[in-house]
This record gives sequence, C-alpha cells and structure tokens, in this order.
Amino acid sequence: MRVKLTVAYDGTSYCGWQVQPNGISVQEVLNEKLSELFSQEIKVTGASRTDAGVHALGNVCAFDVDTKMPAEKIAFALNQSLPEDISVVDSCEVDKDFHPRFHKGKKTYEYRILNRTFPDPTRRLYSLFYHRPLDEKAMNRAAAYLIGEHDFTTFSSIHAQTNTFVRTIYDCRVSRDENDMITLHIEGNGFLYNMVRIITGTLIEVGWGKRTPESVREILEAKDRSQAGPTAPPEGLTLINIEYTEDL
Repeated sequence: MRVKLTVAYDGTSYCGWQVQPNGISVQEVLNEKLSELFSQEIKVTGASRTDAGVHALGNVCAFDVDTKMPAEKIAFALNQSLPEDISVVDSCEVDKDFHPRFHKGKKTYEYRILNRTFPDPTRRLYSLFYHRPLDEKAMNRAAAYLIGEHDFTTFSSIHAQTNTFVRTIYDCRVSRDENDMITLHIEGNGFLYNMVRIITGTLIEVGWGKRTPESVREILEAKDRSQAGPTAPPEGLTLINIEYTEDL
C-alpha cells in the first residue's frame, strides 16, 4: 500500500529535507527508521525539499510498503524511534497514483522576523532578528502585488531547476503581533527554490524604506533575480501545511 505521512520537524540540526552527502537530512532519518520498522528498504518521496535550517509543521511524504499494519497506526509506531526534533503527526493510506510533489494542492509558508532593538535568545532558531525598524504596513502593501498567477523568475534562485517559473499565489500578507514579531504569510500552488526567502528579503527592504511598495510590481515584471532583494536566512521560515485537492 501507499502511505502518506504528514511530518513536523525542527530543521536546525539538518542539512535540509533531501538526502545529501554533506550531512544528515530529515528524509534520511525517515528512510532509516521506516526501514527498521518494516524490515524492508523504504524510501520516502517528499512534497517540499526544505533547505538546511528551515522548519516544518506539515511537510508531506509518501512511500510504498508491504505490511498488515493499518496505515493510521504507522505514525504511532514510527514516532517511538524518531528523534525529538522530528514527529509524524498523521499517517494514512492513499491511492497508488498519489505523488506528494505533483498532486494538485496548496502550500502555506510563514516567515517570522523579530523586529525590535535587542534579540530574544529563545526565538533565535525560529525567526530572523532584525533591529532596524520595519514598516509592516508598507510590507503588506508590497506583498499584495505578488498575489495571482505570475512568472516569479525574479524571486527564484539562479540555481533553480524547473520547467516553468510560473506560480499562483492565493494569499500573501504581512502582519505584526504585540511581541514585535512580523510574519509573512504566503499561500500558493507551488514555490520555486528560495522563492519565499527572496520575497522576504525584498519585503524587508520595503520595510526600512529602500524600496517602495509599488516597486515590487516592477521587480516582478523584470524577471531578473538581480532586481530583487537578498535571500533571507533559513531559520525564520516554516512550512505550515500542504493541502491536497482535486481542483483549486
């Protein structure tokens, strides 16, 4: 049967989701623990290849296994052996044609920026500390220009490997809470390599006045990575969830 896992993890200690030769990855840990659990080689396929240091509350992966264990019990069994910074929050059986990356769906990310004079050591692993005052209202106006279907070449790493840079953003907004945490909330049908972090870096420049909110529309239309801001660090980024539907 094919099983879908919803996985949460603290990405601080990992080289990212995908198996890599330069360090331990979340995918590698899952492969190892699942193979031990079922006494057969298991390799999971993930929906989102998060980078080193990036976190997730709801990344999705799938794998095939020959077992009599009910799919919904696999999460309980697997969590007994996983390290404390990885947790399977759901497991279920899916159709054999289900593919985490290519099935239609919506991904939601959030990027958090602690914007105040001094840092908070307890939040250093899960947000970007930025001491320069930021205008979150200007950032929010800028973010609105990204909503819709666009060619996001400007907001993609030059190392991106893709057949198309066109993506659809359903929601993109910026807000600040009472603890001076600024959050970029963004939902889309897919994201290019480093796309959310480049958007964040650009919106930060809007926030401190280097760019106007209206300039983001021109930056988007330029289709030129050099026109956007820097790539924000990974620790502020969290993959919130992935929702699969037949038609969005």
